[in-house]
Amino acid sequence: MALKVMLLLLATTSCMACTTSASSEVPQELAAGYNLTARLVATGTIGNCLNALTEIKSCTNEIVVFFTNGTADIGAPCCKAIGIMTHQCWPAMLTALGFTADECNILRGYCDASSASPAPSPSVQPPPPPVKARKTV
Repeated sequence: MALKVMLLLLATTSCMACTTSASSEVPQELAAGYNLTARLVATGTIGNCLNALTEIKSCTNEIVVFFTNGTADIGAPCCKAIGIMTHQCWPAMLTALGFTADECNILRGYCDASSASPAPSPSVQPPPPPVKARKTV
């Protein structure tokens, strides 16, 4: 009887050890060599990210006026920098610069909408000619 209990305890402990070691494996995306710096260098976007950061710094006044007055005064270069920063680099970088998450979403939405090409206007067709009534006999 003691042997059965001892074997059961040993089997249970072995199963728990296997489960624990299997769940502690590092996911592939977090494996060594996979980090932000390596990804940015590999894709060649680190220069774009730094340029965008510099551009955002230079257009801070436009962004502040945009939020204080509620007017759409953000220029195309500033929107391009916001787009690069939020789409290609670090989406949370704007919050690190002092903007709230809501302000970041507003800026991203505004710049995404302003960079989208306008929809083509529907073609205007002249009205059909009037139908002449026929005389019946």
